[in-house]
Amino acid sequence: MALLDVKKLTKNFGGLTAVGDVTMELHEGELVGLIGPNGAGKTTLFNLLTGVYEPSEGTITLAGTLLNGKAPSKIAALGLGRTFQNIRLFKDMTVLENVLIGLSNHGKNHVFASFFRLPAFYKNEIALREKAIDLLKIFDLDKDAETLAKNLPYGQQRRLEIVRALATEPKILFLDEPAAGMNPQETAELTQLIRKIKNEFNITIMLIEHDMSLVMEVTERIYVLEYGRLIAHGTPEEIKINKRVIEAYLGGEA
Repeated sequence: MALLDVKKLTKNFGGLTAVGDVTMELHEGELVGLIGPNGAGKTTLFNLLTGVYEPSEGTITLAGTLLNGKAPSKIAALGLGRTFQNIRLFKDMTVLENVLIGLSNHGKNHVFASFFRLPAFYKNEIALREKAIDLLKIFDLDKDAETLAKNLPYGQQRRLEIVRALATEPKILFLDEPAAGMNPQETAELTQLIRKIKNEFNITIMLIEHDMSLVMEVTERIYVLEYGRLIAHGTPEEIKINKRVIEAYLGGEA
C-alpha cells in the first residue's frame, strides 16, 4: 500500500481548474520530484495535499487515513510536513524557538505555556529544548540557537525552515522550491542536505523545484504537471528525453 495515495484530485476556482484529475503515489523512504512550468499548479497541489485547500473532487489518503476535510494542523499531526516557496519563519523569534514550535505538536504540553512560567510545564520544556538542540546540531545550526531567525543568512533561513518542518516528525516532507533565491554554493549545500535528510531520517520527500540539475541529481521518480494536469511520470532519465515534457518547457516541438 502506498504511504500517500492520491486519486483523481481536482481543484476548481470558479471556472478555472487549477489542478485536474491528478493521481499519484508516494512510497516509504523515496525521494520524488514534482516539476512543471510556472503556473502549472505545483504549489496548489501541495496546498491540497496539506489541507490548505479543500479538493473539489478526488481523495487523499495517508497510510490508510482519508485526509479530505481535515484541517492543516490535523494533517500535520498525522505526518505531513512542509516548507513554503516564500520562507515562513517566525523571524522575530530565535532559531531555537522556531524549532520548539515544530516540536510542540508532539510534546505532552504546549511549549507556549512555558513562556508563562508555569511549573507544571518546566520538565516538558527542558526535554523539548534538548531535542531541539539535537536537531539543530545535525544541521550545524546549534551555534545560532539564540540568534533571531531574521538575522540568519538567506541560505541558513531556508535550512532552518526545513529543520522546523522535520521537528514535527513527518512521515512525508514536502519541500516547495527550497533552492529559490539561492546562489550556486548554497544550492550545492542544499543538495547535500536533502540527501542527508533522506538517509538520516528515512522519510519520504517530495520536492518542487525549478533547478533541474538539483531535481535530476537527487530524485528517484519525477511527476510533471502542465496546466494542472499530469503529463508525465518516470525516472529522471526518462523525463529528460520525454518529448511532451520538452515541449511543455520549451513551448515548441521537441
